[in-house]
Amino acid sequence: MSKISLLERRQFIKTFGAAAGVAAGAAVSGPVMAVSSSSVGVKWDEEVELLIIGSGFAGLAASIEATKRGCKDVHIFEKMPYFGGNSAINGGLFAAPGTPLQQKEGVKDSVDIMVADQIKSGRGIADVALLRHVASHAAEALQLTIDAGAEFHPYLQQLGGHSVARTYQTAVSCGAGITQPLYNECKRIGVKTRNRSKFEGFLLGQDGSVEGVKMRVGYYFGKDDSGAVKNIRAKKGVIVATGGFAQNVTLRMAQDPTLTSEVGCTNAPGATGEGMYEMFRLGAIPVHLAHIQSGPWASPDEGGFGYVSNYSIFNFPHSVAINCKTGKRFMNEIADRKTRADAELACRDSQGNPMPPILISSFKDSKNHPNTAKVIKYNVGWKFESLEDIAKHFNVPVEPLKAQINEYNTYVKNGKDEQFGKDMTKATEMAGPFTVVRLWPKVHYCQGGVKVNTKAEVIDSFSGKPITGLYAAGEVCGGIHGVSRLGSCSIPECIVMGMTAARSALSA
Repeated sequence: MSKISLLERRQFIKTFGAAAGVAAGAAVSGPVMAVSSSSVGVKWDEEVELLIIGSGFAGLAASIEATKRGCKDVHIFEKMPYFGGNSAINGGLFAAPGTPLQQKEGVKDSVDIMVADQIKSGRGIADVALLRHVASHAAEALQLTIDAGAEFHPYLQQLGGHSVARTYQTAVSCGAGITQPLYNECKRIGVKTRNRSKFEGFLLGQDGSVEGVKMRVGYYFGKDDSGAVKNIRAKKGVIVATGGFAQNVTLRMAQDPTLTSEVGCTNAPGATGEGMYEMFRLGAIPVHLAHIQSGPWASPDEGGFGYVSNYSIFNFPHSVAINCKTGKRFMNEIADRKTRADAELACRDSQGNPMPPILISSFKDSKNHPNTAKVIKYNVGWKFESLEDIAKHFNVPVEPLKAQINEYNTYVKNGKDEQFGKDMTKATEMAGPFTVVRLWPKVHYCQGGVKVNTKAEVIDSFSGKPITGLYAAGEVCGGIHGVSRLGSCSIPECIVMGMTAARSALSA
């Protein structure tokens, strides 16, 4: 394929670039979109062996795996001033089948069971081959983080949509408990990490292969003319691990008009999707962009991911979610994310205005999570002695609330939820004192992105074959999870596919 046809035939996707300019403008001032060009006649300012764009879970894992396999010149480029990307502020939840903790706790699990759970959540359109690839290597990826120094709580959690407990959580209850050890390991083994470096486009050989990138070094986020552009050749290939586009308001509204700038978001400011756009320009297949997930565990009383999110994730199995208008439960507290987010969004007052529901937990249970003290300290959660106190504070009808709690306690005793079919394995009887937080979904994860195969190769929409020299891993990829992603499945995906991308690049 000639360089002319490679660049000119991609014009079908120009609208994505136009949208990005407007969208990212909602988050930063006047961004300039990346534009790829021919490498013919280009003066290379620098040459590296393997070039990785993005320093989150996927990029860090790729760099460690590549170095372990003998690559001596690995470079990570990060556009923000800090490393870790959006991964550093995620929930730090890692799902894997067949782990030591499962064996210790007597949990029967397998790759097949984990994949089946994800297929169900994906509503039939998830990529089964990719799910199976990730699940098959999830325990290996978990071990990579532990070897690097990541520490986890000594217990498993059963998150919504998972049929068994298979989720580890970092001891610090956030993604930094993984990104920091991985980053430190990268520094220890000699990976070159370079921040304030913004991707400006690919440089393409005459055969259409990706030979390198244009990188704006010395870049300051929001100042698109800052720094200077350098042409960097990548001998072994380019791995794009730039994350999702949840902060790109225009693009997410194009997919779902309800996701306006007034809707909260858990992502870091840099999650605007430029790397994804430029792969689309090259002809990468856009997959499932309309499937944007909101976290049903978020709070309207704090910004970003906050403290409440992990608190709620931990407490859902032994708590009740109450509609403040009725005083009754309205959902299965451990259903998949989309089911719960949709149910929460349906909680409205008589005028149709949002009426955030509440999550009630027994303090005897909630106190076991380290975030409980923080949500109370920072006034995003409250402790009450009685149901009457809860009803008065949140203007909930007290008699229906008391009846609901009594009814729920009979489900706990009988081991069967007659209302919503909740798995009662980890449920406990509700008794005061109680802790309470408010719930309201926030935009959290983009299921959509570029199509990759199980080798992390980016697939060309015209030929159906991999784009030579180009690999992608993490949230920038699309179609893996389908309509809805199960919680704690993004970290194993990012790390497994990052490792996979490194292996593929070095074996090409």
